Amino acid sequence: MTSPADISGASIPAARAGQTIRHGRSVRFAPLGGNPIRLFLTSATILFVELMLIRWVPANVTYVGFFSNFLLMASFLGIGLGIILGRGGRRLPILPFAVLLLAVVWLVYNFQLNVKAGSSNELFFGLAESHSADINFLALPLVVVLVTGLLATLALPLGPLLRSMPPLKAYAIDIIGSMAGIAGFTLLSAGGTDPLVWFGVTVVLVALLELGGGLTLWSGVGALALGGVMLLVFNQATGPQGQLDTWSPYYRITTLKYADGPTSLNVNGIPHQTMHAVAGYKEPFYDQIYKWFPGKIYQNVLIVGAGSGTDVANALAHGAQHIDAVEIDPAIQQIGIDQHPDHPYQDPRVTRYINDGRAFLRSTDKKYDLILFALPDSLTLVSTTANLRLESFLFTQQAFESARDHLTDDGTFVLYNYYRQDWLVTKLADMLQSAFGTKPLLRMFQQVSATMADGPAVAALVDGQPPGDVTEAIPSVGDPTPKAATDDWPFLYLRTPFIADYYLVAIVLVLLMAFLLVAGAARVSGTSLRRFSPHFFVLGVAFLLLETRALVSFSLLFGTTWLVNALTFFAILCSVLLAIFVNWRWPIRRPTPFYVALFVALGIAFLVPPESLLIDPPWLRYVAAGVLAFAPVFLANLVFSYSFRETKTADMAFASNLLGAMVGGMLEYIALITGYQSLLIVVALLYLLAYVFASKVRMMADKDLEPEQVLATSAGSPSVAVT
Repeated sequence: MTSPADISGASIPAARAGQTIRHGRSVRFAPLGGNPIRLFLTSATILFVELMLIRWVPANVTYVGFFSNFLLMASFLGIGLGIILGRGGRRLPILPFAVLLLAVVWLVYNFQLNVKAGSSNELFFGLAESHSADINFLALPLVVVLVTGLLATLALPLGPLLRSMPPLKAYAIDIIGSMAGIAGFTLLSAGGTDPLVWFGVTVVLVALLELGGGLTLWSGVGALALGGVMLLVFNQATGPQGQLDTWSPYYRITTLKYADGPTSLNVNGIPHQTMHAVAGYKEPFYDQIYKWFPGKIYQNVLIVGAGSGTDVANALAHGAQHIDAVEIDPAIQQIGIDQHPDHPYQDPRVTRYINDGRAFLRSTDKKYDLILFALPDSLTLVSTTANLRLESFLFTQQAFESARDHLTDDGTFVLYNYYRQDWLVTKLADMLQSAFGTKPLLRMFQQVSATMADGPAVAALVDGQPPGDVTEAIPSVGDPTPKAATDDWPFLYLRTPFIADYYLVAIVLVLLMAFLLVAGAARVSGTSLRRFSPHFFVLGVAFLLLETRALVSFSLLFGTTWLVNALTFFAILCSVLLAIFVNWRWPIRRPTPFYVALFVALGIAFLVPPESLLIDPPWLRYVAAGVLAFAPVFLANLVFSYSFRETKTADMAFASNLLGAMVGGMLEYIALITGYQSLLIVVALLYLLAYVFASKVRMMADKDLEPEQVLATSAGSPSVAVT
C-alpha cells in the first residue's frame, strides 16, 4: 500500500514555496507552503462548496428545497467517502470534480424537478402557486448522488493530510479552515452577491488545490469543464431570467413586472408577494379587520412580515398614526422601498426594522392597538424536516401569548394567510383561544384563505359579534385533533406528530446507498472495513443532534435569522478551538471528570428548556443561553480532543465520524414526533452507547484504543459538522 508521504503530494513540505517537482508525466508545484496550508485550503474549500450547494440547489430546484436536509447528509457521506478513497494512494486531478459540477449546473438550469404533498395531514406551502411543482421522484436521489460525488472528489486529499502531521495539529487546522469557508460564504451571502461570484470563488479555490497537488494533462481538461461551469452560470445570470433575480440571505427573489397588473415577487421560483396599490384589487383578507370594526382608528400598529409594503400601505390608508414594520429579509424590504406604487416605507409614520418577528417582540416593551401577522410564511422548507422554517417560532402558543402581552387594553391581534386546509384554520383558532381566553373572530374566503382576530377588543364584544361584518364558526375537522404548535414542537403545518412515509422510504434508500458506496470505496482503496470505528460513528450521530439542539435553542432565543445561525455555528467552532488549546496547554491525563460533567450538563439542559430563558435584560439571556447550550458542546470537544491527539488512524476516525453525522441528520426527524427537548435524551443514550462500544464491547478499529483513551472519546466529536 502507498505510504502517506506518496499520496496527494504529501512530500511537498520538503520543497520550498514556488519550487517545481516532477513526478513522471505530472508537474507538481509547491506554492501553498506545504501540508498545513493545503489542509487549511482543503477544509475551507469543502465547507464553501457545501454551503454553496445547500444554498444554490434548492433556490433553483423547488423539489430539493423541501428536502434540503438531504443535501447536508449527502455532504457528510461524500466527505467520508473521499477520505476512504484517499487511503488508496490515488491522486485524482481536478477533472472528476469539474465534470460533476458541470453536470449539476446543467441539470439545475435545464430541468424542473419538483414535488407536491402526498398527504392532507401536512402542507407544503408554496407548491399550489407554482405550476413547476410536479411529482418527480428522480430529483432527490439524482441530486444526492451528484452532491455526494462532488464532496468526495474534494475530500480525497483530506485523509493523507490529516495523517501527515500530529492529529491535534491537523484537527486545529481543519477547524480553522472550516471557519474560513463558513465566514467566506456568509460574507458573500450577506453582501447580496449572486451565484456567478460564488462559482467564481469555487473555481479559484479548486485551482489552488490543483496547483498544490500537481498539474497533469487531465488538469487541462478539468479546467475546460470549469470554464463550461462558469459559462453556464454567466449565461443564466445575464439572461432574461437572471436579470430579474435578486439574491438575499434567504432567497432567490424574482421581480415580475406586468404592464396590466401589479408587480409580483417569486422566491425560489414560487409566487410569494404582490405589491398591490391601496386603490386596486387585493385579496379580501387584507381589509377584513377594518370591515369588522368600521371607522376604528388604530394609533400604534405592529406589522410582522411587512414584506414589500402592501400591508403597511393598507394600514396607513385606514388611518394608522404610527407603524413598526418588521421584515426578516432586507432584500424584499428594499424592493418594496424602491418599487411599491404607494411608497409606504417612505411615509414618516413608518419605522422599518429588519428582524425576526419573535425576536422583535422580545426586544420591545411597546404596546400596540393592532398587531398584524401579515402572511409570514417562508415558502422554503417542508413541514416534515427537522430544519426550522423562518416563521417556526412565530406561530407557537408562546408566540401568541407574547403578542397578547404587547396589546393595549383595547388592542387586537390579527393574522391572515392562505391556509389551504380547514384543519390548519382550526388549529390556529384553538391556539388563539388558548392564548387569549376568548374565541377568535373568523372569516374564510376562497382557497381556504382566512382572517382571524382576537384580543381585548374581541373579548369586549357582546355575544362575540363585531359591529361590522359577519363572522363564521370555526371549522369542525374531527379526528385526529390538530396539536397546538409550541416552542418545543414548532411544527405549525403538521396536524399531529408524525413522519411521512415517503421520508422514511427516502431515508432507508439513502442509508442503503451509503452502505453500498462505503463498501465499494473500501474495496477500491484496499481499506479493510475493520478500520471502521463504531465508537466514532456513534459520536458523530450524537454530536450532530447536540449541534442541532444548540441551533434550535439560539433560534428561539435570538431569532431564526441567517446571522443567528452563522454566529451559532461559529460559536461551536470556537468551542472546538478552545478545547484544542486547553488540551495542548494543559494536557488531560484522565478525562473521566469531563465525561461525567458532560452528562451533568445534558441533564441540566434537559431540565431547563430554552423557553424558560426568555428573560431580560438581553445580556443575561445571552449568558444563560450560552452556558446551557454550549457547556455540553465544549465538554464534548474537550474530551474528544484528548482522544483524537492519540489516534493512530485520524483519517478513518474522521470518516467514521462523518458517516455517523449523516445518520444523525436522519435522526433529526425524531423531533417531528418528540419535540426538540427530547433530543437530549437521545443524545445521552448515544453517548452511553459510544462508551459501551469503547470500553465494554470493543469491535473493529476500536480494539486499538487503550482503556483511558477510549473513555476520552466517548464524549463526542465536533468534527461532524465542520469538516
